Amino acid sequence: MRKYLFLFLTLFLLGPAGGQAQEKPSAPLIGISCSHPNNYSSVRRTYTESVLKAGGVPLLIPILEDEEALIRLVDLIDGIVLIGGGDMDPSYYGEEPVEEMGEVDDVQDVYDMTLIRLAADRNIPMLGICRGEQLINVAFGGSLYQDIPTQYPDTTINHHQEEPSSEATHRVHLLPGSLFAEILGDTLICTNTHHHQAVKEVAPGFRATGWATDGIVEVIESAEERPIWGVQFHPEGHTYAGDTVMVKIFDFLIGKATTFQRAKEIHNRILSIDSHTDAPLRFAEGLSLGGREKSQVNLPKMKEGRLDGQYLAAWVAQKGRDKKTTQQAVARVDELIDHIYREVELNREQCAIATTPEELATLKEAGKKAFYIGIENAYGIGKDLSNLSRFRNRGVTYLTPCHTRHNDVCDSSSDPKEEWGGLSPYGKKVIREMNRLGIMVDLSHASEKTFYDVMALSKVPVIASHSSAAALLPHDRNLTDDQLRALAANGGVAQLCLVDEFLHADPSAASLSDAIDHLEHMIRVAGIEHVGIGSDFDGGGGVKGCNGNNDLIHITVRLLERGHSEEDIAAIWGGNFLRVMKAVQDAAEK
Repeated sequence: MRKYLFLFLTLFLLGPAGGQAQEKPSAPLIGISCSHPNNYSSVRRTYTESVLKAGGVPLLIPILEDEEALIRLVDLIDGIVLIGGGDMDPSYYGEEPVEEMGEVDDVQDVYDMTLIRLAADRNIPMLGICRGEQLINVAFGGSLYQDIPTQYPDTTINHHQEEPSSEATHRVHLLPGSLFAEILGDTLICTNTHHHQAVKEVAPGFRATGWATDGIVEVIESAEERPIWGVQFHPEGHTYAGDTVMVKIFDFLIGKATTFQRAKEIHNRILSIDSHTDAPLRFAEGLSLGGREKSQVNLPKMKEGRLDGQYLAAWVAQKGRDKKTTQQAVARVDELIDHIYREVELNREQCAIATTPEELATLKEAGKKAFYIGIENAYGIGKDLSNLSRFRNRGVTYLTPCHTRHNDVCDSSSDPKEEWGGLSPYGKKVIREMNRLGIMVDLSHASEKTFYDVMALSKVPVIASHSSAAALLPHDRNLTDDQLRALAANGGVAQLCLVDEFLHADPSAASLSDAIDHLEHMIRVAGIEHVGIGSDFDGGGGVKGCNGNNDLIHITVRLLERGHSEEDIAAIWGGNFLRVMKAVQDAAEK
């Protein structure tokens, strides 16, 4: 008799030694949600066998009301299957229950919705089956038919078949070109049907891609490049019975879970850093590093996305250049840096300020996140070079000479009428002083003439902390191929920016795929040793599929899917940027 490898780890995870798990098996762990009959946590054998048949290891996730325990379980898994079951409370989608609706289980509803949220926050590949598909739809803002026979006008199909789930009783049409049409190799499949509820309004961010012949939605997929899918039918019933078509759905899930597992393991070994965000502006508005909601940059999301280090930019808007207004800009930079220190101090058990590459490694080993400080716009140093030394002593490790308008230092890429023709005389002094102090020069926002003036003047490599490829989208904030080649020759690094209008001609359509296309182009032109990631989160950054610190691991997944090695990924995620930081700091006057 075949031996099962079930990992039911509840007692272990809840016990005092929960952090000392055995070595993880090479096959991906697939969490399987449970149903709740008579207060038991249970799963049909068809689900576990289907996962095993596709090469995964099933981990049964018991119904728990303790969210911390669920988090510990979810952090173990590489993929998740949400199983079929009873009806869910219609209050989740703003309706009163109809008479024909079955009994609901409040404990299971909370458990299932919590699982979906935790898995989605971590970008864990997620497959919903029957109730699981309905749960996904409701969790993201959609609604359900509470009872198909009484609420849906077409009654040509009995969606609650008497035959076993191994038998196909109705047809499903799949949208040509959709993911499931590709997985199953056809646009028409025959399958089972065991439900009296179904998707009504498809959730925002999702699309229907499969329908029964009566029009009932049978398949939903993320429309925002999220690894989330749902089917109304039961592929596990067919798979358990030996079906060679439906098993492809589980093969697909296991493939995605295997890549996700590898991405997590890589992040455990490498150092990762995002070189630009505007989060300090949110601190000034009262948001905290410790809270997860309402911001793209925070400690919970860094943990979920397995990001080790984060740059926080003290950005100051360009205003008047008289003495009084300039002094106000300097004071504003000090205020923002004060906010950074306060937030880090409030969360000192989880993070610290870092100023060198070595400190990132030290903090990661200690289980903490690292926060680096940059200044965006040299308007914030005023007309006094001594401010550079003062800010360096406050932890600043890079300075962006300008923002979207010219200033006393240089010309900006976004200000149409040239003023200095590159660096100003004062600007040249600023660059020399930055070299002397070991502050990196950040050429994002710089005009092309400023860019090349700095290249000629700087004695050390430079960075572009958040810029993309002009060859793919000719935007003033993107770097031309000549600039990318010059940056590589300089030994510097260009960090991919996730602002939608820098990535796609239609910003509303910009996605992670577009961002990866830009990154791939930058690699081809500058070389793998001269690129990185600078999201610009909380300052306009964020696209479909990558919209916060927690989503950054999705970049790693995409790079693996495009054939990049761990060595490549280590270079992109931190190795290149940290090399430049070290070179600049090593060359500083001691």
